[in-house]
Amino acid sequence: MTMNNKLHIIYTCFPQGKHKVLTMSYDDGMIYDRRLVSIFNTYGIKGTFHLNSGIDDRRTPQEEWADLYKGHEIACHTVLHPTIARSPIDQVALQVLEDRRRLEKIVRYPIRGMSYPNGSWTPQIAQLLPMLGIEYCRVVGNTDDFSMPQDYLTWKATCHHNHNLLENGRRFLDLHKTQYLYMMYVWGHSYEFSDQNNWELMEQFCEMMSGKEDIWYATNIEIVDYMKAAANLKYTVDGEQVFNPNAGSVWISFDGKIVEIPGGALLNLKGRH
Repeated sequence: MTMNNKLHIIYTCFPQGKHKVLTMSYDDGMIYDRRLVSIFNTYGIKGTFHLNSGIDDRRTPQEEWADLYKGHEIACHTVLHPTIARSPIDQVALQVLEDRRRLEKIVRYPIRGMSYPNGSWTPQIAQLLPMLGIEYCRVVGNTDDFSMPQDYLTWKATCHHNHNLLENGRRFLDLHKTQYLYMMYVWGHSYEFSDQNNWELMEQFCEMMSGKEDIWYATNIEIVDYMKAAANLKYTVDGEQVFNPNAGSVWISFDGKIVEIPGGALLNLKGRH
């Protein structure tokens, strides 16, 4: 009996076989989120909004949150926005858990993401977060890069919207090497558009990025969930059979062909090539 020793090139893809993802991340839940969400909705852009459940000053009323942020993600930002690197670790835990509890009462789904308030964090806090139900947390700063994060608990964005936004957007649109996964991640605060009177910047960016066939538009948690699902696929050693134990579909590239692997399915990839 002869053995087929051919090796295959298998890549993880984003949904529908795409290789680029755009995500937005905005903090504090200020009243200016109303206009920002409207812009996102107009252009089909998806975002994550990190809210403080214990602060009311200039914030959108909590009774608006479920409807205002529908189709986007609500995430944790601590109850009172303290500089948590200076706080006792048990108080950090309380700030996170209580924020989650309050937010979940309003939106009726598990809150699993966060951004560090004031950009403040320590390695000890990052290690604590998974025990509090937090699966990712964004730090401040800009990478000017489009690579996927190595550690979702210290997730740094491509850029703040006041830092090379349109230039980075154009660079992102020009990326065409499908052997890579690319992510553009934009962060900021909606009140900054009002303070600096530059709403047209976000309008221009969203119009430029909208409706691209090679871009997946996702919230932060959707990216985390999908990448975990992709990592959970079970392959045979020769790579020709794959089982998807997840509930939802995962897409891969098998020797250059895009293949959807439905949840619960066992596929013969060679037979589909």
